[in-house]
Amino acid sequence: MSSVKSMTAGLPLRILITFAIPLMVGNVFQQLYTMVDAMVVGQVLGLNALAAVGNGEWLNWLVLSMMQGFAQGFSIKLAQDFGANDSEGLKKTYVTSLKLSVACTAVIMVLAFATLAPILKLLRTPDAIFPTSVTYLSVIFAGAPIVMAYNFLASVLRALGDSKTPLKAMIVASLTNIVLDLLFVVVFHWGVAGAAVATLIGQAVSAVICYLSLRRIDIIRVPRGSFHMDREVAVVLLKLASPFAIQNLVISIGGLVVQFVINGFDVLYIAGFTATNKLYGILEIAAISYGFALTTFVGQNYGAGLYERIHKGVHTGAIMGVVTSAVISAAMFLFGRTIVGAFISGEPEDAAATLEIAYHYLCIMALFLSTLYLLHIYRSSLQGLGDTVMPMASGAAEFVMRVGSILLLPKLIGNEGLYWAEVLAWLGADLVLIPAYYIRMHEIRKRLAATKTLPGA
Repeated sequence: MSSVKSMTAGLPLRILITFAIPLMVGNVFQQLYTMVDAMVVGQVLGLNALAAVGNGEWLNWLVLSMMQGFAQGFSIKLAQDFGANDSEGLKKTYVTSLKLSVACTAVIMVLAFATLAPILKLLRTPDAIFPTSVTYLSVIFAGAPIVMAYNFLASVLRALGDSKTPLKAMIVASLTNIVLDLLFVVVFHWGVAGAAVATLIGQAVSAVICYLSLRRIDIIRVPRGSFHMDREVAVVLLKLASPFAIQNLVISIGGLVVQFVINGFDVLYIAGFTATNKLYGILEIAAISYGFALTTFVGQNYGAGLYERIHKGVHTGAIMGVVTSAVISAAMFLFGRTIVGAFISGEPEDAAATLEIAYHYLCIMALFLSTLYLLHIYRSSLQGLGDTVMPMASGAAEFVMRVGSILLLPKLIGNEGLYWAEVLAWLGADLVLIPAYYIRMHEIRKRLAATKTLPGA
């Protein structure tokens, strides 16, 4: 039985925690295999290979985040239909979003392969790591349908209140990936391509597990011959999801600009930034989980018309985010040097220099981690309300702050300025998202009050 669950009743704190914890554990396993990828590449293949993989991180995230954007955008309407107990609407949304996901993936794949080499050249990728970066990203992009399959299916399950199945899927996928990493890279000597193939096989396993779970859910079971796209629903879904995708695209372009600047330094500097960026996922594990929980919570309660419950849940989520970020920050200050050191190998002098770069960058991000957590809380809450425009605007704010910082600060304070671009990007997004949420809730309350005062209301 799949753990489909309504979030329209019960204590918000308990609901958010019980929904987020499986997602957190799943994300821990996901980050575990990401870290193992980096460790195997860095320790077995060397700093050049680690730098090559890191050089492609933002381009990889651009493609991945576009697919995630569509999958998450489609899931908003699924959550709202589920909260409103609209079974027919839910089935139409499911089928239409499935077909749109296939179409979007095909377009993204074509664009990814067409622009891969030109973008890497535009980023000033050093000649020493250019071929390795192309190899790694080519394998990853070839597996885009697998990546989209998992993200879409997991988003559907989360929209229906099931965070346990994605957890099971990610645990199995992570263990699969770790074993295959060691087999393909250490035993078969397939290089960075082996690490990429291991990742894709792990994702395929997770997609299959989610699919088998969805097949057992009656409320979205569609009779044979009924798999046709509803045009009206498709328009609604694209209006919800397109700003998601554009938001992620803009953020990714900002990241590519950062990579362009970083690539102007030597391989040790690139490797140091790569080592810390591999921990980025660890830093925001709980933030992403709280965000998914709030998107589902807000979406279901919005569909049910429980607006005050929404505000209570978001306030609870914000407190949870600040407390959690403080705990993770403390852990990074205490153990961060040891953790990033696990990614780094090479001559002692080179390894020491790389470690200092990585740890300094990590400490700055950890110091302002609560800013990132509030970003996820309020962005996800707005998305659950069906507002994907202001989150898109926050992506533009991230872009301006990230690019402006990386281009201007080094001229003012030297290389130290490079470390602050990410933190200032988070701050820029918060300055858009937090006021936007409270304005939106004020408008909802105002509209509700006006409705109650109408004759016959």
